[in-house]
Order: sequence, then structure tokens, then C-alpha cells
Amino acid sequence: MSGNASLDDGPFFHGTRANLAAGDRLVAGHRSNYRREVIMNHVYFTALRDGAGLAAEIAAMLGPAEAEPHVYLVEPTGDFENDPNVTDKKFPGNPTRSYRTSAPMIVVEEITEWTRLTPEALESWRVRLAALRESDAEIIN
Repeated sequence: MSGNASLDDGPFFHGTRANLAAGDRLVAGHRSNYRREVIMNHVYFTALRDGAGLAAEIAAMLGPAEAEPHVYLVEPTGDFENDPNVTDKKFPGNPTRSYRTSAPMIVVEEITEWTRLTPEALESWRVRLAALRESDAEIIN
């Protein structure tokens, strides 16, 4: 992936509520965790383990009552780009080291050591996300 050399060398992480195994492939075409009516054209990932942890916590919070957050070490199989939802199109730079790809990602292993959110932080995110949904904030898909 020489086209990605200037973006980040990884390692890369993906946070989700899905229970996955090594070798599983993450593919685009699933509903957004933030706007269920939107089918995502990309798989999102980050080079920050705790960033993936945040995504996992939010995905679990917005899912069914029994949903559990999971963080996975992943490998891109194709080119990727900065995630425009948290980078230059909305905010300067890429401090979250967040990316997206339309190519599959391969799960290497589950990561169990990441910083969990406090109940207060989860509630704060719940309020923020509700405000975003009510504002019709756009997902750059």
C-alpha cells in the first residue's frame, strides 16, 4: 500500500459491538452506528487503540441492551484515506489518526487492553450523539 505511506504506518484498530475472530473481514455496506438510515461506503479505523475503544463503546451503547464493545487489531487490504468526518473537511489535521477504506480490513486479533469510558463519559456521549442526530449533522460517506 505505497499510496498510504504518507498517512500512517499503524498498527490499526477497529472498534465495534460485533463479535469477530482472527481472519474475519470487515467490509463496507453496513448501517452507520450514528445514523441507522445511512449505509456506509467505507470501513473506519484508527491508529489509536483508545480511539477504537471509544468507537466500540459508542457502538455498544447504541446497540441492543446485551451489546458489548470490542476492539480489534486490523490490517487494511487496500488503499485508505483520512476520515473526512474528523479531519480536514470538518477539523484541521488528523489528531485522531482516523482513516477509512472501501477495501476489506482483516481482523488480526481482539485487543483487551484499552481505556474504558466511565458511566458519566458514556452519558455525555449519549447526549452529544442525540444532539447530532437532531441537528441532521451530515456523515461524509
